[in-house]
Amino acid sequence: MNEKIVMSEIYGSNVFNDSVMRERLPKTVYKELKKTIENGEHLNPAIADVVAEAIKSWAIERGATHYTHWFQPMTGITAEKHDAFISPTKDGKAIMEFAGKELIKGEPDGSSFPSGGIRATFEARGYTIWDCTSPAFLKEDASGVTLCIPTIFCSYTGEALDKKTPLLRSMEAINKQALRIVRLFGDTTATKVTSSVGPEQEYFLVDKKLFDQRKDLKFTGRTLFGAMPPKGQELDDHYFGTIKERVACYMSDLNKELWKLGISAKTQHNEVAPAQHELAPIYDDSNVATDHNQLIMEYMKKIALRHGLVCLLHEKPFAGVNGSGKHNNWSISTDTGINLLEPGKEPHKNKQFLLFLLAVIKAVDENAPLLRLSASNPGNDHRLGANEAPPAIISIFLGEQLEDILEQIENGSLSSSKSATPMSLGVSTVPTLNKDATDRNRTSPFAFTGNKFEFRMVASSISIGCPNYTINTVVAETLRQFADELEKADDFDKALNDLFIRTIKEHKKVIFNGDGYAKAWEKEAERRGLPNLKSVVDAVYALTTDETIAMYERHGVLTATECHARAEVTYEDYAKKIDIEAKTAVDMASKEIIPAVIGYAKKVADTVASLKAVGADAEVEEELLGNITANLSAMSKALKDLKEDIKKGDTIEDIKDKAFFFKDVVFPAMSTLREPADKLEMLVDEKDWPFPTYGELLFNI
Repeated sequence: MNEKIVMSEIYGSNVFNDSVMRERLPKTVYKELKKTIENGEHLNPAIADVVAEAIKSWAIERGATHYTHWFQPMTGITAEKHDAFISPTKDGKAIMEFAGKELIKGEPDGSSFPSGGIRATFEARGYTIWDCTSPAFLKEDASGVTLCIPTIFCSYTGEALDKKTPLLRSMEAINKQALRIVRLFGDTTATKVTSSVGPEQEYFLVDKKLFDQRKDLKFTGRTLFGAMPPKGQELDDHYFGTIKERVACYMSDLNKELWKLGISAKTQHNEVAPAQHELAPIYDDSNVATDHNQLIMEYMKKIALRHGLVCLLHEKPFAGVNGSGKHNNWSISTDTGINLLEPGKEPHKNKQFLLFLLAVIKAVDENAPLLRLSASNPGNDHRLGANEAPPAIISIFLGEQLEDILEQIENGSLSSSKSATPMSLGVSTVPTLNKDATDRNRTSPFAFTGNKFEFRMVASSISIGCPNYTINTVVAETLRQFADELEKADDFDKALNDLFIRTIKEHKKVIFNGDGYAKAWEKEAERRGLPNLKSVVDAVYALTTDETIAMYERHGVLTATECHARAEVTYEDYAKKIDIEAKTAVDMASKEIIPAVIGYAKKVADTVASLKAVGADAEVEEELLGNITANLSAMSKALKDLKEDIKKGDTIEDIKDKAFFFKDVVFPAMSTLREPADKLEMLVDEKDWPFPTYGELLFNI
């Protein structure tokens, strides 16, 4: 029986949160720190020693022996280097030390993480710097308790080497520009506008014993070979189905650990595919939500191992089966509690909401390639455009109500909003419900869902830092343009109306409420001039255009150097990951599949010879042997070609050229190798197949 969990006792117990700060810090120090956290004021270095002592005492009381600067390099995962609190004394004993300087700054090796050329191998110095807007926390595991201090990560020359720094900068940018807009509408009380995020995390669970028998899962996170089992997700019987006891126990332990970290894991359920699940937290400030999502992914993997499971975060671990995404629910609100994307009961009268709505529409339309890039990695290329995921074409779903309002504005006859209507279910014992004025659309990459936008194409395994600093920045830029125009208008209402009409006419092409999976939409999108970038590599160019660099520099989010560096990191990441996949496929084909097939073919050949020796009919066996040898021959040729392609790819020095070669040549060659291998799986006796099948992986928990 599971132990009883008292939520109120464990929630946030491992976090140096506001209540702990208030209790342990002197009032003056607490107020100083809160000014920095809430108002964005510069941190007063004079309080660092006091804060450090309070954090150290709290952590040691809870069993901590080490501390670490916890940061998010451009690898997409987190990094940490543990230092003990212990400091030896002259009398041979030791004291526990942790000063303000250790709290504020660390010095990891800046050349050992992806830098896109910002740091050379011999240029080692980098800095981690305390981010006081995200609370310190404790990690508990088999090694003990470690104090984790959220930090940013920058080079010796000051460039950002992480996902967090540009996110924090973008939050300041959208705050500045959004405040200009709310001031125009007469709001003088709001002092801060904050972007918030609620990322829904999808994932797969497989048995560790089976996982360990698959080189592809261990090295790449996805299966490079595998035939579909007789049953997949056709019956839709897994989605929201009863959670299996083993999985439920895993979810319970995961929730407990996340709640200790102050992570509001709220919703959990089975997703569409067999062995696929989802965890959704309550939204939080973008910075904190990003930190929390990194911890969610880490703890998903860690807790799974305790249950003899492995958590797969890859976007497409199984071909032909629903992949995993991370729906990024984004909104902006004032510190007075106003959600700027809340339509209200009469959206047609809410001019402030309509302006922010149109700002998002314009921003998405003008920066679609940049948004496509921000949400992607090599794994997401398998997913986008498949039947379970948004297409690679970025469009916006608004729903009937808002689309109708925009049409009214464009036609100069704004007068009403479609309202909710009662829903009759024909059952007298259930309450009468109002049907929403607008349906939802699961095929839209960027969908309005009531008071927020759901960016549905975000890859399941990536940091949400990049998509959110991208959204923040492009929306901030549009708000800047709107504010520049409206602030100097003599007639605000007329200028606002003109701005509405012009924006709708110029950018309504990005609005699409229909079926994003339909082939007809691809043709329609092309007619509208919307980009359809099939691969993350195809979108990298968007990061280094003059317009993009000017925008990022204008808002202080990224410099030209940082933009070019991130482009190079993306190209390099793609080439390396496909290279690893290709070499893994070669290894499995050469050492496992082909030898196993040859061994089985010999058994069949021996059977054919034995039957013929006694004059028996061997037609079935001969046909089977012929199919095996034909596919084996095709596989052998494909294997030889893939090896040659890998060799060529490894010799290409220009990282952009290399990335495109692996996309255009190596990746298709892997598919060519896989095709006969998957056919052979259906021909070879399952006892002779060298590793677990899709059926075993998906239905064996």
